Amino acid sequence: MNDKKVAIVDDEDVVRQVLKAMVEDCGYTVVAEGSSGLDAVEICASGGVDLLIMDIDMPQMDGIEAARRIKSSSPVPILLVTGCYDHDMIKNAIEAGVTTYLVKPVRFEDLEPAVEFTFSHALECKELREQVDELKGTLASRQVIEKAKGLLMEHNGIGEAEAFARIRKTSMDKRMRMTEVADAIILTLAKA
Repeated sequence: MNDKKVAIVDDEDVVRQVLKAMVEDCGYTVVAEGSSGLDAVEICASGGVDLLIMDIDMPQMDGIEAARRIKSSSPVPILLVTGCYDHDMIKNAIEAGVTTYLVKPVRFEDLEPAVEFTFSHALECKELREQVDELKGTLASRQVIEKAKGLLMEHNGIGEAEAFARIRKTSMDKRMRMTEVADAIILTLAKA
């Protein structure tokens, strides 16, 4: 049994039960069900869902609007199902952050690869977000070090290589990260 948790939201009870049986046949656990876009938003907000399979045409809030709201606060991948193929609807779904789109009636041989693709795509996106965050952190650190280096050069009349060497040496001597040393230099010299 797979440890991935799936939520299914469709206003038609029969469709929900068929999707649930197919998802469970794929080896996933259905942990929540709902019948409206509002239900989908609430289910995803409560956490514990790795994938949302949702209809588009539902009461209270359609699936595309629900997807927009979910994606604004949660990285839950969304597989939309609909009774009709419509190019504009697909475009709107993509803009809302939907990962995969299937047309009803959904068959097991279509659902299983779509679910696998959706999970795979979500993992790739998560890894990319982590890399971007790491790069942002690295860039921010370099900016702090560059600013401290500039201040050292200006206040001590030294070159760039020597300023960097001083920051690195202080970092090693005091067993501090270079960004911590750079922050201290900025605080000290920016006031001078």
